[in-house]
Amino acid sequence: MEISIRKAVKEDCPRILELVKELAKYERSPNEVTVSQDHFEKSGFGSRPLWWAFVAEVDGVIQGFALFYIRFSTWKGQRMYLEDLIVTEEMRGKGLGKLLFEKLLVEAKKRKLNGIQWQVLDWNKPAINFYTKYETRFDPDWINCAISC
Repeated sequence: MEISIRKAVKEDCPRILELVKELAKYERSPNEVTVSQDHFEKSGFGSRPLWWAFVAEVDGVIQGFALFYIRFSTWKGQRMYLEDLIVTEEMRGKGLGKLLFEKLLVEAKKRKLNGIQWQVLDWNKPAINFYTKYETRFDPDWINCAISC
């Protein structure tokens, strides 16, 4: 099994969106993915990219990705926000998530960011156990908020 981690390119977008839909299904929200392929691609590879990603390939096939953007905290400054980290169901437990997450840590340091933030569902015990290995601080005090426009 040949594993490689690399920066995502525009041509990866269709496969990344397939995995986004797999993640939505896993997170019990299969109908919530409404972003179009065109909007997704322009947002990551247009003249002013809003997101970046690393992909994990196994024998030339993308089996996982980590997508992030830079957010600004008035308290902390620039921080990486990990929007999604997913490894296909059949490849979980083979080290791809670890490789992707550690690539994010290197990227955050390279960009001189002061941390990484993300969310994890409270019932997603495999993900919580994974993040615990990195001395993650889980914050039960904040409530997620969103509004559609």
